[in-house]
Amino acid sequence: MADMLNISLVNELNYEDFISRFGNVVEHCSICAAAIWRNRPFRDVHHLHQEICSFLDLLPDTGKEGVLRLHPDLAGRLAELGSLTQESTAEQKAAGLDTMTPGEKQLLGETNIKYREKFGFPFVICARQNKKEAILKGIVERLEHSAAEELNIGIEEVKKICLLRLLSIVTDDKSRNM
Repeated sequence: MADMLNISLVNELNYEDFISRFGNVVEHCSICAAAIWRNRPFRDVHHLHQEICSFLDLLPDTGKEGVLRLHPDLAGRLAELGSLTQESTAEQKAAGLDTMTPGEKQLLGETNIKYREKFGFPFVICARQNKKEAILKGIVERLEHSAAEELNIGIEEVKKICLLRLLSIVTDDKSRNM
C-alpha cells in the first residue's frame, strides 16, 4: 500500500491523483471522491469523511441502493474467486470470514441470497468492526427489517467502512497530537 498522507498533502492532490487514492473508500464508487474533491481544503481526515457522508446522505434512495449494490456478498463468489478489491479482501479476512466452517459458509451463503432477494442489494456490514459470529447473527436479524430500515443501516455501515479506509490512507493528526 502507498505511503500515508497528511491532510496538507491530500489538499494538494490534483483531481486524478485524488481519485486514484480515494476512489475506493466507498467500494467501487469513485463518484464519491470525485464529488467532494472540489470541497478542499479539508481540515483533517474526519472533515474529509464528513464530506463523503454528506454526499451519501444527499443521494436519493435509488442512488443509495446503487452504492450498496456495488458491495460484494460477504464470503461470496468473488471472495472464493479471489476477485475482491484489496480492501474488501483484508476486511473480510480481519472478520475471520476466511476461516468459516462449511456450516457457517452455507448459512451465510443462504442468508446472503435471502437478503439480496428481499432488499435488492447485498448485506453490508463493517467487517473490520465485527467478527464472523456477529456477522452471521447480524444478517439473520437484519432480514427481519423493512427495506427502508436496511437502506439506512446499510449506508451507515458504508460510512463506517469509509472512515476505516480513509484512516489507512490519511494520518489522523488529531489523535497523534493527543
